[in-house]
Amino acid sequence: MSRDHVQSAERPADSAEAPFLELLARGASADAYEQPVLLARAEGRPPERIAALEQAKLLALRVRSEIEGRRRREAELSALFETAHDLAGLRDLDAVLQAIVQRARSLLGTDVAYLSLHDEARGDTYMRVTEGSVAARFQQLRLGMGEGLGGLVAQTARPYVTDDYFKDERFQHTRTIDSGVRDEGLVAILGVPLMIGSQVIGVLFAADRRARVFEREQIALLGSFAALAAAAIDTANWLTETRSALDRLGRANEIIRDRSGVIERASDVHDRLAELVLRGGGVHDVAAAVSEVLDGTVVFVESGDAPTAAVETSRTEGHAVRHRDDWVAAVAAGGELLGALVLRGHPGLDPVDQRTLERAAMVTSLLLLARRSAAEAEQRVRGELLDDLLDARDRDPRLLGERAARLHADLDGPHVVLAARLDAPAADADQEAAARRRLWSAASHLATTRHGLAAARDGGTVLLLPLAPGDTATNLARRTARHLGTAVHAGVTVGASAPLEQLAARPDAVAAAYAEGQRCLDALRLLGRAGDGAAAEDFGFLGLLLAGDRDISGFVERTIGRVVAYDERRGTDLLRTLDAYFACGMSPARTKDDLHVHVNTVAQRLERVGRLLGDDWQSPARALEIQLALRLHHLSSAAPH
Repeated sequence: MSRDHVQSAERPADSAEAPFLELLARGASADAYEQPVLLARAEGRPPERIAALEQAKLLALRVRSEIEGRRRREAELSALFETAHDLAGLRDLDAVLQAIVQRARSLLGTDVAYLSLHDEARGDTYMRVTEGSVAARFQQLRLGMGEGLGGLVAQTARPYVTDDYFKDERFQHTRTIDSGVRDEGLVAILGVPLMIGSQVIGVLFAADRRARVFEREQIALLGSFAALAAAAIDTANWLTETRSALDRLGRANEIIRDRSGVIERASDVHDRLAELVLRGGGVHDVAAAVSEVLDGTVVFVESGDAPTAAVETSRTEGHAVRHRDDWVAAVAAGGELLGALVLRGHPGLDPVDQRTLERAAMVTSLLLLARRSAAEAEQRVRGELLDDLLDARDRDPRLLGERAARLHADLDGPHVVLAARLDAPAADADQEAAARRRLWSAASHLATTRHGLAAARDGGTVLLLPLAPGDTATNLARRTARHLGTAVHAGVTVGASAPLEQLAARPDAVAAAYAEGQRCLDALRLLGRAGDGAAAEDFGFLGLLLAGDRDISGFVERTIGRVVAYDERRGTDLLRTLDAYFACGMSPARTKDDLHVHVNTVAQRLERVGRLLGDDWQSPARALEIQLALRLHHLSSAAPH
């Protein structure tokens, strides 16, 4: 070996590898590696030198490719690691998915990257995240199963790549999808499925606006990002489900605590109601106990004082019902309504508390039935006393008075005899008997509470009730008709007698008054007023026909008594003027001729009559009654004394 050759081999600058090492060191492009070979040829270097340079170039390019691959894999691994780190600290799913799409676009060097998710309700996929997109229509695309490249990926659960989207016939083209892709200007598209287990939940895409061939490594890299995206979505779903489950558990725990308190209250009221029943408590004791448990005001009301529609609904459905801001629970036994428990000012009621109110209503009905059973004996005694007053005319008045006193009935005070009867006939004999028993039961209860008497008679019921000061037989009859009708849920007609006093000394007067009440009852039915109540005094002069004692003087007094009294005090001739006025056909001109007075005198007298009798005294009905009263007055005045 020559000395020059040895020196040349020892100088690195003269070695074939030296220029390429320099290129590798500064990271030159692949085209730059041709320069040393071209320069050697231009300088006329020996073929051996050129061959050595060619060999060194190939080796350098391989080293460069290996370095680039390592760098690329390092970047990919770093991006995957960062994505996994984001996933581990997942707080915002949208932010994680956005980062995945951004990194996929950056590493694959594509113009656009985007991610679509499956919509189970609509059976298609929709855009969830886009990066690099500029077309609004593209960002709002929805792809059906099998439609477009993404639809094919979702349907087959395999990656698909197309170098030229519009020339690819492997998937179904639609106008909507193609229009969106055209707006975005995409040509080459790579799509990989997002999988949770064996289920496809979406597709991750990378796309370019020019023709491009995606390498196997790039497809695998996008698949790795898709796996991380699917894991992020699955984790988010689990977190959402976990939070939802925790919320449900929290609500269930609150409900359990609430129900526990309600059950304790229900147990408390059960114990209290049981104690009340055992020690013979009353209805108001039950209301007080339930008021304390429900933290409200509970009262018992009679059937006639409760809201009718709410009570009827409660009785029919068997549950407490809301009425405005109150709750109403019907108290009923069989087909009879006994009253209602009302919870005042408590619109929001827990279902368990509602059942507590219903249970209290049931206990109330049991207490009322027990009290009624105890009172039935007293009612029978009351009925027997009334039967004796009606039938046994020879009874000792002293004994009748003593029997009445034991029943807390005062026969010396004013009383009214009332005849009550159901209006509608029953479908058969059994129903008729049951209806009559309900009527008698309701009448007996009413008589007991009002310190009166009641008995079943002539297919109906007869009552003897005291008359309060200022009250009238008519008002009492009407109230009784309403009360009994509400209690038995059917129309009840009531006819009343005129007021009576000193009944123990006049037992025969009770029978006559009962007959009078029956005639009033029949008259109401004939006049189409079934279900109403009235007394003889309500029928005007027809009351004379209905009244048992034909109270003529009372009728005259009620009709023209004020005119009679005026004439007696003043010495005037109003009665004679009235007679002449009616005899002359209610003509003032003819009346003044009959009386031989001036017509102004007639007018003045008639004006005075109007002030005494009322402005309607000349109406046909009043005029008829006044004429009858005048005739009866003259007849009674002409009778010998």
